[in-house]
Amino acid sequence: MTDERSQYDGATADATADTQPRRRKREVPLLMVHTGTGKGKSTAAFGMMMRAWSQDWPIAVFQFVKSGKWRVGEQAAAEKLGGIDWFKMGDGWSWTSRDLAESADLAREGWEEVKRCLAEERYRFYLLDEFTYPMKWGWVDTAEVVEVLRGRTGWQYVMITGRDAPPELIEAADLVTEMTKVKHPLDQGWRGQKGIEW
Repeated sequence: MTDERSQYDGATADATADTQPRRRKREVPLLMVHTGTGKGKSTAAFGMMMRAWSQDWPIAVFQFVKSGKWRVGEQAAAEKLGGIDWFKMGDGWSWTSRDLAESADLAREGWEEVKRCLAEERYRFYLLDEFTYPMKWGWVDTAEVVEVLRGRTGWQYVMITGRDAPPELIEAADLVTEMTKVKHPLDQGWRGQKGIEW
């Protein structure tokens, strides 16, 4: 998608905010990544999801780690809002999984569903929550992910969250934010809190 950017707004691969013409088209179907060790990757991504919802865009959330047993506040809010399809593609964190081979299969099935949706241009905003982990663990091929996302057609925005985003994904992305922890209550022994962590 980055290589085809010029067809949308005349931008070039080495463009900066200072080198582009002032009058540019506003909409470009971005590939975005929130990564890093700090809190807030998914939280910020869900904020973007809300903005997409306010534009009446078709939206899908694919959670690659959380299982169907997990109740997250963002999902409860999405159900009340309506118009947001929610898929849980995992069975919990790797250290709680009873069968990592099954966990890997679930992640691969989830990625296959994402590919089908992209090919059909089913949604305008995709949130692939904690999708960096299946790539990091080798469950999903990073090169294929980059190829599929770069080649997606139509006006499909994709947001990927999770620690340790692969360098190839960072290179392919249009927007990358790295969350850095400065201080966290967990360091003081506090557990995650309702309304803050979920």
